[in-house]
Amino acid sequence: MILNTQTFTQLVQNQAAAIQTKTAALVDFTVGSVLRAVVEATSAVALWLQAVALQVMSLTRAATSNKSDLDSWMADYSFVRLGANAATGLVTFSRFTPTLQAVVPLGATMQTGDGSQQFTVILDETNPNWSAALQGYVIAPGVSSIAVLVRAVNASTASNVLANTVTVLTTQIAGVDFINNAGAFTGGSSPESDAAFRARFAVFIDGLRAGTRAAVANAILGLQVGVAYSIVEDQTLAGVYQPGFFYVVIDDGSGNPPSTLLTAAYAAIDAIRPITITFATFAPVIVTADVSMTIGTATGYDHNTVVGQVAQAITVYLDSQTVGAGAFGFIPTGGPAVLSYFRLAQIAMDVEGVTDISSYTLNLGTADITLTPQQVIKAGAVSVS
Repeated sequence: MILNTQTFTQLVQNQAAAIQTKTAALVDFTVGSVLRAVVEATSAVALWLQAVALQVMSLTRAATSNKSDLDSWMADYSFVRLGANAATGLVTFSRFTPTLQAVVPLGATMQTGDGSQQFTVILDETNPNWSAALQGYVIAPGVSSIAVLVRAVNASTASNVLANTVTVLTTQIAGVDFINNAGAFTGGSSPESDAAFRARFAVFIDGLRAGTRAAVANAILGLQVGVAYSIVEDQTLAGVYQPGFFYVVIDDGSGNPPSTLLTAAYAAIDAIRPITITFATFAPVIVTADVSMTIGTATGYDHNTVVGQVAQAITVYLDSQTVGAGAFGFIPTGGPAVLSYFRLAQIAMDVEGVTDISSYTLNLGTADITLTPQQVIKAGAVSVS
């Protein structure tokens, strides 16, 4: 429903025009006249009622509701907003003198150099250094360092920190002298936005018909914020034609999603698949993009600083690519995605201070990289000089 609103001046003018057309006598609408005062008072009340109507409409429609009002609207369908995720990654605990045994306990805390993000050591039973008896990770005598899985204390996109930024140990650990994260942290996300919540609701409605492509998409998208996927029908992972079978490649943005996500995705899809239809879920295959380029810098800019900014911009762009067709969110086409050779040059040129690019290669060549629905691009060696 569209409500045609009017301003205070329009309300006054329209009332005056209506009164004048209904009477043959001259009507006094000058400022200060009794009739002018009555019309203005009526217009003020009409303006207030109009605002009330707009407020009611904004709270009772998903398209116009926001935040808690939108949550309340969606709750009528048992449809819940996805919460924030905390980034995870590996931190290396090192020491100068590897003579005695040391233990990195569960719950040990650390933070980035600027103190903006805090992290905690979490359980990873697949780590060969884990000791259930000691409830920690053992650095054996003669071993100078081990890598341990940690999770951000505060779940948000900001917890996706860059490599070599987690350097401050805030829990004292005997036998550990310094820490560092060799790789960037991934998987952190803020709570689902209103726009994404509404878009996912449309997929949810389409997916109520179990067994459809939309139903599979809805099952996957309901797992967590930031999940990406591609769906391939009537074909095995090896490319062999197999009617009645489909597979789904799922990613959480890292290129290496945990087994728990793949298991949860399988269970969600299994609940809506048609009888006799078989399927499988897989993690994506990472395709590494190695970039090498030489840049020129404008007068007044520090060349080394600009080089670092270009390398970071290219790395962030490559690591932000999603699985398969590159559709982040809702019903990708499943077709091939292409990493453009010239797009990376454009990213470099967009950095302030860059004047030209030369000796530029992508995976030692000058061609685009075409991906299958099984693959996802991630940054490899990014060399800028």
